[in-house]
Amino acid sequence: MAGDQATDSAFAYHEPPIATILNQAGFLVVLNLVNVCLDKLLYCGLIGQLFIGILWGTPGAKWLDREMETVIQQLGYLGLIMLVYEGGLSTSIKSLRANIVASLSVAITGICAPMGLSFILVELVGATPLQAFAAGAALSATSLGTTFTILSTTQLISTRLGTVTASAAMLDDVVGLVMVQIISNLGGKGDSDSFSVVTIIRPVFVSIGFAIGLLLVCAFCLHPILKRLLAFRHRMPKFMATAQFAFLGHTCLLVGLVGGATYAGTSSLFAAYLSGVIGSWFDGMVAESDALASSTTSEELTPSQDQGSQSPECRPAETTPANSAPHDEAPTGELVYEKYYKQPVNRILIPLFFASIGFAIPITEMFQGDIVWRGVVYAILMLFAKLITGLWLVRFSSSPLSGLVSTITKPLSVVTFFCGASKDGRPNKKGKHPSNDAQKGSTDHQPAETSEHSPDDTNRKPEGKGVLATDSARDHEHQTSSETASTKSPPSISLPPKPKSLYPPSILGLAMVARGEIGYLIASLAESQGMFSNGSGSKGSSETYLVIIWAISLCTLIGPVCVGTLVKRVKKLQQKRVHTGGPDPLGVWGI
Repeated sequence: MAGDQATDSAFAYHEPPIATILNQAGFLVVLNLVNVCLDKLLYCGLIGQLFIGILWGTPGAKWLDREMETVIQQLGYLGLIMLVYEGGLSTSIKSLRANIVASLSVAITGICAPMGLSFILVELVGATPLQAFAAGAALSATSLGTTFTILSTTQLISTRLGTVTASAAMLDDVVGLVMVQIISNLGGKGDSDSFSVVTIIRPVFVSIGFAIGLLLVCAFCLHPILKRLLAFRHRMPKFMATAQFAFLGHTCLLVGLVGGATYAGTSSLFAAYLSGVIGSWFDGMVAESDALASSTTSEELTPSQDQGSQSPECRPAETTPANSAPHDEAPTGELVYEKYYKQPVNRILIPLFFASIGFAIPITEMFQGDIVWRGVVYAILMLFAKLITGLWLVRFSSSPLSGLVSTITKPLSVVTFFCGASKDGRPNKKGKHPSNDAQKGSTDHQPAETSEHSPDDTNRKPEGKGVLATDSARDHEHQTSSETASTKSPPSISLPPKPKSLYPPSILGLAMVARGEIGYLIASLAESQGMFSNGSGSKGSSETYLVIIWAISLCTLIGPVCVGTLVKRVKKLQQKRVHTGGPDPLGVWGI
């Protein structure tokens, strides 16, 4: 085939057969139709696309030939890059800084727990420690495509919960892709002689160095340059403020970072996310520049307005240039993505990506008795390994230790309170009536209340009974408040507060469950390298590989369905909250 291509001077154009056209058109239509229907029901249209890939591709009916599956896989990976790039554009820099500790905690837990629990494969399928390490590397990753699709569909990507989830998933996948480099460098049967310091350390330090170097360049080089350019933006040519120029700039940034990162030895997806974050950071700088210009304009207009009361004809000439500058805003990265990228990515590339995941599931070899139950057991452990990441978002009003101390000391506080004051209400040992402190506290607040009502009283100027009625009402109000304060128990004997809503931790943990493309990539690479084979010459996939595929597939199916169900419940609660009031079920994580 390669020789034929080398001798040909051009590729001859042939009209494709009608069967091919109908097959491919039906494939795209069904992918989008299933996606829309399942998104309306459970926010998990990607699951339907995955099943369509199983049905249409090699695992099922084989309606697509191998060359077409290769093209779909390549276009699908391009869609994954764009999906991750969109996630970076939607990331708020301020929210990312504020939640970096939570993101790191979630990511580290999501890596260490699957790696540690994967060593159960030593007893479950007789795997070696190296095989358990490769399995843990596959199951420690989080499907970026699935995560960003869920967050975008449920409109949570711009919230604090979305920021933490997306950042943690990205960190997990960076580590997973570093594991890909390590497994690729190991090669062969994974002998102990294959291990070296360079094999493991190089991918790790390349990824860390790329991120830190990019951060330093943005902070110390790009920031002052862009700040100076934005200060003289009104003097630049008009074409630089158009959407076409912004599209060119964002595309060059994306392609440059992805290409440079891949040649440097780190993940192209990691670079796509960072390029999106840089675009969001630049949009923030533009917004700050516009806000500063508007504030400066308002300060300059204040004295001119005083003078303009005497000469109104001079006012338009002064305000027109100042007011026109803030409105010359450059299009943001999100607007560029919405205008140029979104429709082809959402309708063609992303459906092809999830369908290509279905191509990688060897469904015909998975339904064997011993393989099924072992795969289900391992999948349950891997579900638990990611679900516990949500514990980092569980927040209490007080620490567990203080709550425990308060609960233990409650009886003693009650005894002290009732012993300190007599039953008939007479003064206690210090000679003070229990209600005196409350009355004193109420009189301390009286001047503030009087000052608040004094303007109204002055303007109204009530007479006679109105004044007496107002004074008597105030006296009655103070008396009632003092009696209420006297009957309240002191703060020291209050019970520990209940925990906040568990919806955010549950959504986070379930969103991290799906493994998807990175898990299949690592597992397939390890299988092709012979790491999961125990020296047997039997044809087909190894038992360890099939058990891992069971866990990846079940996690990729269960996670989005559960997240969609929870988000649907949260949406209903938020709609009820609009009419009936009450706290937001997502709390501070929904901001």
